[in-house]
Amino acid sequence: MMGKGSVNHNTRAFTAKNVDKERSRDNVEFCHSDIKEVYHNLFDEALERYNAKQKRSDRKIDDYYEKIRRGKQEKLFYEVIFQIGNKDDMNVQSSEGKLAKDILCEFMEQFQKRNPNLFVFSSHLHMDEQTPHIHIDFVPFIRNSKRGLDTRVSLKGALSEQGFKGGTRGMTEWNEWIEAEKQELSKVMGRYGVQWKQLGTHNKHLSVLDFEKQERQKEVAELEQTISGSKEELSSILHQQIAAGKETEQIRKEGEAIQQEVSELTATNLLLKEQTEILAEDKEKLLSENEKLEKQQKKLQQEINKMVQSKEAMERNIYAYDEDVKWQLVEPGALMSAKAYRDKKALPLVEKLKEVVKNLTIKCVQLTEQGKKLTAKVDGQKKQISRLTDKVMEQSDAIERLQEKAYDLGRLERHLGKEQVQLIVERSKALEQAERANKRPKRAFEVSR
Repeated sequence: MMGKGSVNHNTRAFTAKNVDKERSRDNVEFCHSDIKEVYHNLFDEALERYNAKQKRSDRKIDDYYEKIRRGKQEKLFYEVIFQIGNKDDMNVQSSEGKLAKDILCEFMEQFQKRNPNLFVFSSHLHMDEQTPHIHIDFVPFIRNSKRGLDTRVSLKGALSEQGFKGGTRGMTEWNEWIEAEKQELSKVMGRYGVQWKQLGTHNKHLSVLDFEKQERQKEVAELEQTISGSKEELSSILHQQIAAGKETEQIRKEGEAIQQEVSELTATNLLLKEQTEILAEDKEKLLSENEKLEKQQKKLQQEINKMVQSKEAMERNIYAYDEDVKWQLVEPGALMSAKAYRDKKALPLVEKLKEVVKNLTIKCVQLTEQGKKLTAKVDGQKKQISRLTDKVMEQSDAIERLQEKAYDLGRLERHLGKEQVQLIVERSKALEQAERANKRPKRAFEVSR
């Protein structure tokens, strides 16, 4: 028979009243894929070719799945149900029921191969009801279509491409195909020693009245089956509503958790902003101190250069004492006495040398003291530079942490939307102001009489 096509019922996403949960573990899932993914795989390329040919944008199709779902010409998918016997002769808990399971499993193995134009995306064998039966859900499609997409949904076309032409009201493509599948099932049954008892096929000798009565009975049976299916579908809808209510409650709780997280992030963000402002001020101070250090270093370098120049000048003066004639003791004349040589030549030179040595000694002491002061100053500058370097590294680490928090806030804005985050921030600010107002001590004024 043609089923209603409730995938949630087939996969036991919910359990109907006629299902024994204890036996659901005996069910068989042949395949189960998301129907939207199936539509993408089957029709996306054809949809792209179709849209590329359209010169008017209003004729383009954004989503083929939604077009079929909202349309009335074709269904999104079709379901067919195969069952052998009934609860009396093929009960699921009997040995005959186990035999029916084996037959249906073997029948399903070749189903897709026999029907290349019917893409089976969900197929389940149920052993948790009264009689073993198999639900087969498929998307019928055709290729090389001259109308619409070149690959599109079409039950009539799919069956026609598989050789079922129909042609009469009583024998449509669907009826021909169902009859063919029954024959395939009967072949498998025959291999297991089960014979197909074709009820209602030998009506040759019935009277017109009896025949019409029998047809009415069939219609009543079909109507009862439809009612049963409707009840099952209604039960399915109720279970889906309950599941949707639970899912809504879960989403609400997750939303509250997200709001709490946003509130915490907002508070963190405010703290980060304050820290950023403090860091900006510290950065300006560091830049100013660095400029002062650079000036001090330049001045120190100039003083060191002066010391080097003084040393070079002193070295030049020392060389002059060795080579300049005025610093040399002349040889005594042939007729000059020792006393005259001492008074006129030796003593004046010695006095000049003493004066030079005295001046050099004073200069050397001054340079030594100046060198000590400059060395101490350089050491102090080095220590200060080291402290400032450490401070800059600490500030850099803090800036990196702040930047990561800023990235987290950006991720939150992308996830929830900038407007939503801003709204939550404003609410958090209002709550904080209210809390501060409540914590502020109230002054009691005594009214004088």
